[in-house]
Amino acid sequence: MRQMLVTVFNDADSGHISSLQDAIDELPGIEKLRHKPIVQNNEVGEEIVKSFEEMNLVPTFFFVDPWGYKGLSLRLINSVLKDWGCDCIFFFNYNRINMGLGNKFVKEHMDALFGVERADKLREELASLSPNDRELGIVEAIGEALQEMGGKFVLPFRFCRPKGERTSHHLIFVSKHIRGYNIMKDIMARESSGAEQGVPTFEYNPVFRKQGLLFEFARPLEELSKMLRDEFTGKTMTMNEIFEAHHVGRRFISKNYKEVLKKLEEEDEIRVDPPAEERRKNTFADHVKVTFA
Repeated sequence: MRQMLVTVFNDADSGHISSLQDAIDELPGIEKLRHKPIVQNNEVGEEIVKSFEEMNLVPTFFFVDPWGYKGLSLRLINSVLKDWGCDCIFFFNYNRINMGLGNKFVKEHMDALFGVERADKLREELASLSPNDRELGIVEAIGEALQEMGGKFVLPFRFCRPKGERTSHHLIFVSKHIRGYNIMKDIMARESSGAEQGVPTFEYNPVFRKQGLLFEFARPLEELSKMLRDEFTGKTMTMNEIFEAHHVGRRFISKNYKEVLKKLEEEDEIRVDPPAEERRKNTFADHVKVTFA
Protein backbone atom coordinates (compact mmCIF):
# COMPACT_ATOMS: atom_id res chain seq x y z
CA MET A 1 0.00 0.00 0.00
CA ARG A 2 2.79 2.46 0.83
CA GLN A 3 4.14 2.01 -2.71
CA MET A 4 0.78 2.89 -4.32
CA LEU A 5 -1.02 5.36 -2.05
CA VAL A 6 -1.29 8.94 -3.30
CA THR A 7 -2.83 11.52 -0.93
CA VAL A 8 -3.83 15.08 -1.75
CA PHE A 9 -5.14 17.52 0.88
CA ASN A 10 -6.55 20.94 0.15
CA ASP A 11 -7.90 23.80 2.26
CA ALA A 12 -8.52 27.46 1.49
CA ASP A 13 -7.33 28.46 4.99
CA SER A 14 -3.53 28.80 5.09
CA GLY A 15 -3.55 28.34 8.88
CA HIS A 16 -5.30 24.99 8.55
CA ILE A 17 -2.82 23.94 5.86
CA SER A 18 0.15 24.82 8.05
CA SER A 19 -1.12 22.83 11.03
CA LEU A 20 -2.08 19.92 8.76
CA GLN A 21 1.41 19.81 7.25
CA ASP A 22 2.94 19.77 10.74
CA ALA A 23 0.65 16.89 11.78
CA ILE A 24 1.54 14.89 8.65
CA ASP A 25 5.26 15.44 9.17
CA GLU A 26 4.99 14.09 12.72
CA LEU A 27 3.36 10.80 11.68
CA PRO A 28 5.65 7.83 12.50
CA GLY A 29 6.93 6.21 9.30
CA ILE A 30 5.59 8.92 6.99
CA GLU A 31 8.90 8.95 5.14
CA LYS A 32 8.26 5.36 3.99
CA LEU A 33 5.50 6.46 1.61
CA ARG A 34 6.69 6.35 -1.98
CA HIS A 35 4.49 9.35 -2.80
CA LYS A 36 4.88 12.25 -0.39
CA PRO A 37 1.48 13.67 0.72
CA ILE A 38 0.54 16.75 -1.31
CA VAL A 39 -0.86 19.69 0.68
CA GLN A 40 -2.45 22.53 -1.28
CA ASN A 41 -3.87 25.93 -0.35
CA ASN A 42 -6.60 26.53 -2.96
CA GLU A 43 -10.22 27.62 -2.84
CA VAL A 44 -12.50 25.03 -4.41
CA GLY A 45 -14.06 26.51 -7.51
CA GLU A 46 -13.95 26.60 -11.29
CA GLU A 47 -10.19 26.00 -11.63
CA ILE A 48 -10.10 22.86 -9.47
CA VAL A 49 -13.19 21.44 -11.16
CA LYS A 50 -11.66 22.06 -14.59
CA SER A 51 -8.39 20.38 -13.60
CA PHE A 52 -10.23 17.26 -12.37
CA GLU A 53 -12.32 17.17 -15.55
CA GLU A 54 -9.13 17.10 -17.64
CA MET A 55 -7.46 14.35 -15.57
CA ASN A 56 -7.71 10.60 -15.97
CA LEU A 57 -7.72 9.66 -12.30
CA VAL A 58 -6.48 6.43 -10.77
CA PRO A 59 -9.05 4.83 -8.43
CA THR A 60 -9.73 7.63 -5.96
CA PHE A 61 -11.74 8.07 -2.78
CA PHE A 62 -12.73 11.73 -2.86
CA PHE A 63 -13.92 13.50 0.30
CA VAL A 64 -15.40 17.00 0.08
CA ASP A 65 -16.05 19.01 3.25
CA PRO A 66 -17.07 22.54 2.27
CA TRP A 67 -17.67 25.22 4.85
CA GLY A 68 -21.40 25.40 4.27
CA TYR A 69 -21.97 24.83 0.57
CA LYS A 70 -19.70 27.13 -1.42
CA GLY A 71 -17.76 25.16 -4.00
CA LEU A 72 -19.87 22.02 -3.64
CA SER A 73 -21.50 21.28 -6.99
CA LEU A 74 -22.71 18.42 -9.14
CA ARG A 75 -19.99 19.31 -11.60
CA LEU A 76 -17.28 18.96 -8.92
CA ILE A 77 -18.56 15.55 -7.83
CA ASN A 78 -18.87 14.32 -11.41
CA SER A 79 -15.35 15.52 -12.25
CA VAL A 80 -14.00 12.83 -9.91
CA LEU A 81 -16.73 10.22 -10.21
CA LYS A 82 -16.30 10.04 -14.00
CA ASP A 83 -13.25 7.74 -13.85
CA TRP A 84 -13.13 4.01 -13.10
CA GLY A 85 -12.91 3.02 -9.44
CA CYS A 86 -13.62 6.54 -8.17
CA ASP A 87 -16.08 7.17 -5.32
CA CYS A 88 -17.08 10.33 -3.49
CA ILE A 89 -18.36 11.17 -0.03
CA PHE A 90 -19.29 14.72 0.86
CA PHE A 91 -20.39 16.75 3.86
CA PHE A 92 -23.97 17.90 3.25
CA ASN A 93 -24.66 20.82 5.58
CA TYR A 94 -28.42 20.38 5.68
CA ASN A 95 -29.20 23.42 7.84
CA ARG A 96 -27.19 25.84 5.70
CA ILE A 97 -28.59 24.36 2.48
CA ASN A 98 -32.14 24.41 3.83
CA MET A 99 -31.80 28.14 4.52
CA GLY A 100 -29.91 28.75 1.29
CA LEU A 101 -32.71 27.44 -0.92
CA GLY A 102 -34.85 30.40 0.10
CA ASN A 103 -32.06 32.98 -0.15
CA LYS A 104 -31.84 34.76 -3.51
CA PHE A 105 -28.27 35.89 -2.76
CA VAL A 106 -26.95 32.30 -2.86
CA LYS A 107 -29.15 31.09 -5.72
CA GLU A 108 -26.09 30.39 -7.88
CA HIS A 109 -24.65 27.97 -5.29
CA MET A 110 -27.97 26.15 -4.81
CA ASP A 111 -28.43 25.83 -8.58
CA ALA A 112 -24.90 24.38 -8.90
CA LEU A 113 -25.66 21.83 -6.19
CA PHE A 114 -29.10 20.61 -7.32
CA GLY A 115 -29.29 21.74 -10.95
CA VAL A 116 -31.39 24.76 -11.93
CA GLU A 117 -34.69 22.99 -12.64
CA ARG A 118 -34.56 20.80 -9.53
CA ALA A 119 -33.58 23.74 -7.31
CA ASP A 120 -36.52 25.80 -8.65
CA LYS A 121 -38.89 22.90 -8.02
CA LEU A 122 -37.59 22.52 -4.46
CA ARG A 123 -38.15 26.22 -3.76
CA GLU A 124 -41.78 25.88 -4.83
CA GLU A 125 -42.50 22.70 -2.88
CA LEU A 126 -40.65 23.22 0.40
CA ALA A 127 -42.66 26.13 1.77
CA SER A 128 -45.71 23.97 2.48
CA LEU A 129 -43.84 21.01 4.00
CA SER A 130 -43.29 20.10 7.65
CA PRO A 131 -39.67 20.20 8.91
CA ASN A 132 -39.31 16.40 8.63
CA ASP A 133 -40.79 16.24 5.13
CA ARG A 134 -38.68 19.22 4.13
CA GLU A 135 -35.50 17.38 5.13
CA LEU A 136 -36.59 14.22 3.34
CA GLY A 137 -37.39 16.22 0.21
CA ILE A 138 -34.01 17.98 0.15
CA VAL A 139 -31.98 14.79 0.72
CA GLU A 140 -34.06 12.92 -1.87
CA ALA A 141 -33.50 15.74 -4.36
CA ILE A 142 -29.71 15.63 -4.05
CA GLY A 143 -29.86 11.85 -4.41
CA GLU A 144 -31.90 12.12 -7.62
CA ALA A 145 -29.54 14.76 -9.00
CA LEU A 146 -26.52 12.53 -8.35
CA GLN A 147 -28.19 9.52 -9.96
CA GLU A 148 -29.13 11.49 -13.08
CA MET A 149 -25.48 12.51 -13.32
CA GLY A 150 -24.38 8.85 -13.34
CA GLY A 151 -23.83 8.22 -9.63
CA LYS A 152 -26.15 5.23 -9.61
CA PHE A 153 -25.62 4.32 -5.96
CA VAL A 154 -26.28 7.01 -3.33
CA LEU A 155 -26.18 6.47 0.42
CA PRO A 156 -26.85 9.18 3.06
CA PHE A 157 -25.86 8.99 6.74
CA ARG A 158 -27.53 11.41 9.16
CA PHE A 159 -25.91 13.11 12.16
CA CYS A 160 -28.07 14.58 14.94
CA ARG A 161 -27.28 17.48 17.23
CA PRO A 162 -26.07 16.75 20.82
CA LYS A 163 -29.61 16.74 22.23
CA GLY A 164 -30.70 14.37 19.47
CA GLU A 165 -33.86 16.15 18.36
CA ARG A 166 -32.58 17.90 15.23
CA THR A 167 -30.33 17.12 12.28
CA SER A 168 -26.82 18.51 12.29
CA HIS A 169 -25.71 17.32 8.83
CA HIS A 170 -25.50 14.35 6.49
CA LEU A 171 -22.58 12.54 4.92
CA ILE A 172 -23.59 11.44 1.43
CA PHE A 173 -21.72 8.70 -0.41
CA VAL A 174 -22.04 8.25 -4.17
CA SER A 175 -20.59 5.55 -6.43
CA LYS A 176 -21.09 4.15 -9.93
CA HIS A 177 -20.53 0.56 -8.77
CA ILE A 178 -22.43 -1.75 -6.42
CA ARG A 179 -19.21 -2.94 -4.77
CA GLY A 180 -18.32 0.51 -3.45
CA TYR A 181 -21.91 0.96 -2.28
CA ASN A 182 -21.89 -2.37 -0.42
CA ILE A 183 -18.60 -1.62 1.35
CA MET A 184 -19.77 1.82 2.48
CA LYS A 185 -23.17 0.48 3.51
CA ASP A 186 -21.51 -2.03 5.85
CA ILE A 187 -19.30 0.72 7.31
CA MET A 188 -22.24 3.08 7.89
CA ALA A 189 -24.31 0.26 9.37
CA ARG A 190 -21.59 -0.43 11.95
CA GLU A 191 -21.32 3.27 12.82
CA SER A 192 -25.08 3.71 13.31
CA SER A 193 -26.09 4.61 16.86
CA GLY A 194 -28.76 1.96 16.95
CA ALA A 195 -30.85 -0.57 15.11
CA GLU A 196 -34.45 -1.72 14.96
CA GLN A 197 -34.70 -5.53 14.90
CA GLY A 198 -31.07 -5.54 13.77
CA VAL A 199 -31.75 -3.11 10.90
CA PRO A 200 -29.31 -0.16 11.22
CA THR A 201 -30.71 3.37 11.47
CA PHE A 202 -27.96 4.91 9.30
CA GLU A 203 -27.66 7.83 11.66
CA TYR A 204 -25.50 8.97 14.54
CA ASN A 205 -27.67 10.19 17.40
CA PRO A 206 -25.92 10.98 20.71
CA VAL A 207 -29.08 10.32 22.75
CA PHE A 208 -30.32 7.20 20.97
CA ARG A 209 -32.14 4.77 23.28
CA LYS A 210 -33.57 1.37 22.37
CA GLN A 211 -36.82 1.93 24.19
CA GLY A 212 -40.20 3.61 24.03
CA LEU A 213 -43.19 3.34 21.76
CA LEU A 214 -41.35 4.40 18.60
CA PHE A 215 -38.89 1.56 18.97
CA GLU A 216 -41.55 -1.03 19.76
CA PHE A 217 -43.74 -0.05 16.80
CA ALA A 218 -40.81 -0.08 14.33
CA ARG A 219 -40.77 -3.63 12.95
CA PRO A 220 -38.62 -3.41 9.82
CA LEU A 221 -37.92 -7.16 9.51
CA GLU A 222 -41.64 -7.92 9.20
CA GLU A 223 -41.74 -5.28 6.46
CA LEU A 224 -38.76 -6.90 4.69
CA SER A 225 -40.35 -10.35 4.93
CA LYS A 226 -43.51 -9.10 3.22
CA MET A 227 -41.56 -7.27 0.53
CA LEU A 228 -39.55 -10.37 -0.38
CA ARG A 229 -42.63 -12.57 -0.63
CA ASP A 230 -44.44 -9.98 -2.74
CA GLU A 231 -41.57 -9.17 -5.09
CA PHE A 232 -40.07 -12.62 -5.69
CA THR A 233 -43.16 -14.85 -5.87
CA GLY A 234 -42.48 -17.87 -8.09
CA LYS A 235 -38.75 -17.16 -8.43
CA THR A 236 -35.72 -19.24 -7.45
CA MET A 237 -32.64 -17.22 -6.49
CA THR A 238 -29.58 -17.50 -4.29
CA MET A 239 -29.41 -15.51 -1.07
CA ASN A 240 -26.82 -13.20 -2.67
CA GLU A 241 -28.94 -12.67 -5.79
CA ILE A 242 -31.89 -11.69 -3.59
CA PHE A 243 -29.71 -9.26 -1.64
CA GLU A 244 -28.16 -7.66 -4.75
CA ALA A 245 -31.56 -7.29 -6.45
CA HIS A 246 -33.32 -5.73 -3.47
CA HIS A 247 -31.14 -3.83 -0.99
CA VAL A 248 -30.05 -0.77 -3.00
CA GLY A 249 -31.84 2.32 -1.72
CA ARG A 250 -33.00 0.50 1.42
CA ARG A 251 -31.38 0.36 4.85
CA PHE A 252 -31.33 -3.43 5.08
CA ILE A 253 -27.96 -5.20 5.18
CA SER A 254 -27.03 -8.78 4.24
CA LYS A 255 -27.47 -10.02 7.81
CA ASN A 256 -31.11 -8.81 7.80
CA TYR A 257 -31.94 -10.77 4.65
CA LYS A 258 -30.45 -13.94 6.12
CA GLU A 259 -32.45 -13.53 9.34
CA VAL A 260 -35.70 -13.08 7.40
CA LEU A 261 -35.02 -16.02 5.06
CA LYS A 262 -34.22 -18.32 7.99
CA LYS A 263 -37.51 -17.38 9.61
CA LEU A 264 -39.47 -17.90 6.37
CA GLU A 265 -37.82 -21.31 6.03
CA GLU A 266 -38.85 -22.25 9.57
CA GLU A 267 -42.43 -21.25 8.75
CA ASP A 268 -42.41 -23.27 5.47
CA GLU A 269 -43.03 -20.09 3.46
CA ILE A 270 -40.10 -20.84 1.13
CA ARG A 271 -38.20 -23.89 -0.17
CA VAL A 272 -34.47 -23.85 0.49
CA ASP A 273 -31.60 -25.82 -1.10
CA PRO A 274 -29.75 -27.11 0.84
CA PRO A 275 -32.31 -27.23 3.69
CA ALA A 276 -31.52 -26.23 7.29
CA GLU A 277 -30.72 -29.80 8.44
CA GLU A 278 -27.95 -30.03 5.81
CA ARG A 279 -26.36 -26.69 6.70
CA ARG A 280 -24.27 -25.60 9.63
CA LYS A 281 -26.60 -24.66 12.48
CA ASN A 282 -28.18 -21.18 12.27
CA THR A 283 -26.46 -20.22 9.00
CA PHE A 284 -27.69 -19.08 5.60
CA ALA A 285 -24.78 -18.82 3.15
CA ASP A 286 -24.78 -16.53 0.10
CA HIS A 287 -24.98 -19.49 -2.32
CA VAL A 288 -28.07 -21.10 -0.70
CA LYS A 289 -30.97 -21.27 -3.19
CA VAL A 290 -34.42 -19.99 -2.25
CA THR A 291 -37.70 -20.71 -4.05
CA PHE A 292 -40.61 -18.43 -3.25
CA ALA A 293 -44.03 -20.11 -3.51
